[in-house]
Amino acid sequence: MEKSKVLILGGTGYLGKRLVKSSLANGHDTYILQRPQIGVDIEKVEMFISFKMQGAHLVTASFNDHRSLVDAVKLVDVVICAISGVHIRSHHILLQLKLVDAIKEAGNIKRFFPSEFGTDPARMENAMEPGRVTFDDKMVVRKAIEEAGIPFTYVSANCFAGYFLGGLCQIGHILPSTDSVVLLGDGNQKAIYVNEDDIATYTIKAIDDPRTLNKTLYLRPPKNILSQREVVQIWEKLIGKELKKSTLSKEEFLAPMKGCLANFEIGEDGEEASTLYPEVKYTTVEQYMKRYL
Repeated sequence: MEKSKVLILGGTGYLGKRLVKSSLANGHDTYILQRPQIGVDIEKVEMFISFKMQGAHLVTASFNDHRSLVDAVKLVDVVICAISGVHIRSHHILLQLKLVDAIKEAGNIKRFFPSEFGTDPARMENAMEPGRVTFDDKMVVRKAIEEAGIPFTYVSANCFAGYFLGGLCQIGHILPSTDSVVLLGDGNQKAIYVNEDDIATYTIKAIDDPRTLNKTLYLRPPKNILSQREVVQIWEKLIGKELKKSTLSKEEFLAPMKGCLANFEIGEDGEEASTLYPEVKYTTVEQYMKRYL
């Protein structure tokens, strides 16, 4: 079977660059959207050039230029959007409505993967601010995709390892301390941690898979469903030392970790990635944590 041609938006971003690498490694003809308003962002320019040297095609198009978006979309079979939706960095989720319009007009796309990749927003109606806006906006985009009749796959990867494991699940920390840790509540709430490279691997595997068409692909590597206490224990074992522990009561942090829901049943409208693709040797939490030693 001929592999789909793929267009990636946000290809120089945190997850985007991994998607590009995985798409190329899997033999997909890979196109990367390059926005003309790049200015003097030399690091981005160098990343684009490096992708080109690895065999990717660069396509100039802009969210402000509908025609250019339609033309870019017409070059490929599958569109993956990885523009940032992290409220602590930059938040562009609703820009995708312009992309939905372009995909609808182009009429040739076999699959659209919008910028999701976090917790399933359909299960986050009780989320708190500031993260709430991300979930609400993603639902607006989903509604537009489904109303336009565009074939889709939503990827729900729960907690990015780099953001959560690095800081031992403490909000606002991305490097683990060798002295102390603050436990959220009793520290026993389970969450699911996924290495960002694995998120890209599973996403690219789903592109031409009929089992993931018009479904949510949940990433739940079985060994990585752990509580904060369990993550801390893994780190303590690696450094050979016990950390000083203090706690934040639930009221104080309003369960920001509640976003990573580890315990619902996946229904008819979803599939689980490690079950669909058992050949992927995903990174376990312990393997991941070794990078910080």
